[in-house]
Amino acid sequence: MKKSILLTLFISCLAFAASAQDMANFKLYNPTENAEAGLAKAIKDAKAAGKHVFVQIGGNWCIWCARFNEFSTQDHQIDSLVKANYVVYHLNYSKENKNEKILAQYGFPQRFGFPVFLVLDANGNRLHTQDSGLLEQGKGYSKKSVMTFFENWSPKALEAEQYKKW
Repeated sequence: MKKSILLTLFISCLAFAASAQDMANFKLYNPTENAEAGLAKAIKDAKAAGKHVFVQIGGNWCIWCARFNEFSTQDHQIDSLVKANYVVYHLNYSKENKNEKILAQYGFPQRFGFPVFLVLDANGNRLHTQDSGLLEQGKGYSKKSVMTFFENWSPKALEAEQYKKW
């Protein structure tokens, strides 16, 4: 009995240490970046490519931000869907830089926690704010829910021509 408790405790400590190590290497967000300029570039690039902008708001301190990034970039279907329809921008929110002006401009999305996602059209207008918690499944994300989210907010999904036949 003692051995099984010790073994469980040891495995738990290893898992926690591995997670802490992963977070130590997670540097997706740049607290010193001029977010207004970065977002303006993403909007310009989206307009040129006929895409929307997917804004992932969070910080390097956020385990769920790291999980979403890994989940969405390592799954080939999701990664392809995102690359075909969106220009991705990672907007920092941390004690060093909360980017409060931008967040106010887009309706205070931080109210949903982190990460939180914005979908902007190619002119920078907010189309949707997504609470990422609604896409979670267990300690990760639901592939079906994430795919549906990205499909439903793609440029093609919002084309009026699609709905004339209804």
